[in-house]
Amino acid sequence: MWRLRIPRLLLVSLVVGVAACATNEPPPPPPAQDVFLEPDTTRVQGLVEPRTTLDAMLRAHGVAADVVGTVIEAASVVFDLRRLRAAQPFLLEQALGGDLRHFEYEIDADSYLRVMPIAAEADEFRAEVVPIPKTLEHGVAAGRIDASTPSLFQAMDATGERAELTLALAQVFSGEIDFNSEVQPGDRFAVAFERFVRDDRPSIYGVITAAEFENDGRRIRAVRFTPPGGEADYFDDEGHSLQRFFLRSPLKFEPRVTSRYSTRRMHPILRTARAHTGVDYGAPTGAAVVAVSNGTVVSATFDNANGRMVRLRHASGYETYYLHLSAFASGIRRGARVAQGQTIGAVGSTGLATGPHLHYGLKKNGAWVDPLREHRNMPPGDPVPPGAMEAFRAVRDAALEQLAAASSPEPLAAPIVATR
Repeated sequence: MWRLRIPRLLLVSLVVGVAACATNEPPPPPPAQDVFLEPDTTRVQGLVEPRTTLDAMLRAHGVAADVVGTVIEAASVVFDLRRLRAAQPFLLEQALGGDLRHFEYEIDADSYLRVMPIAAEADEFRAEVVPIPKTLEHGVAAGRIDASTPSLFQAMDATGERAELTLALAQVFSGEIDFNSEVQPGDRFAVAFERFVRDDRPSIYGVITAAEFENDGRRIRAVRFTPPGGEADYFDDEGHSLQRFFLRSPLKFEPRVTSRYSTRRMHPILRTARAHTGVDYGAPTGAAVVAVSNGTVVSATFDNANGRMVRLRHASGYETYYLHLSAFASGIRRGARVAQGQTIGAVGSTGLATGPHLHYGLKKNGAWVDPLREHRNMPPGDPVPPGAMEAFRAVRDAALEQLAAASSPEPLAAPIVATR
């Protein structure tokens, strides 16, 4: 019988080698590499353009005509598409082949329209109006007008807040301060307000609960209060209403008066001396023009001299005129009712105008009067009823604590009662 002789040293080496192979763990794998997958959809977010329709929006983004019709049919069941408004956010998601996967349109701060296919690759769509979850927060801000922030917009921006809050603050004090002409370096403000934080969407502002503004050494406070059985309004420290019969200005917020009321002024185009029966406000084309008081539209017309013009009739024998508009607001026609602060048109340069501006005129009992002087003499609204003063003082004191939390760089001046 043949025997295989293996040297002892080699045998030991083989045994050790086999044992090592049996007990040693395999070497670790190389580190994993990130794998980047191309997205299978495209998303477009934007704002609805003026004078467009859902049909035009979808077609402009390459949605097939037959799909557009199906989407509109589904959406119309839950939402009146005539209510589509310019500057509202929308979202459009499509497959790479162009199929619509998801469409959203923000109806307002509280809800949005959502349209989606019923199933993958389906040619049927389901639409619904979805509430937007939001959380209420209370915010405060304070700032001043100076060389580095020479406008209220810039001063508010420096606090980290947005232009919408600036406009709301100007509206609160619109019966007391003409923000088109009276804001000066050294003016300061503090404001307490509501803010709604929304999931996956920009936050929005609620109401201003309290504010104070120091203008040329005069401080005005505003406290939001709802009298029993009445509507919410803004009142000063003593419960006097800040609401006036007329707003101080027909522009929400623009910087300057370019020409005042005069019985004899050189016309910039005709080069003849004639009465200037109103006030000219320099403002960019498209700036919103608002009704200074509740009233009725007498006319919305166009002619070569006045351009597009809106004429409103108010109580107590007053009429207001808004000239050189670039456009009329929706619904502004003869006989329509308008509310104080409602947009009635947009600044333009139609008619005899050297550039974009608003000519604002005011008649009292059929005679032209100086709008700036007349507005200053307007009486305030009703004060807090005597029986509600205790409740008002409690709201006022809490509001003042909120304003104190704004931590204004310097204390505002002592209250000075406004001339009424």
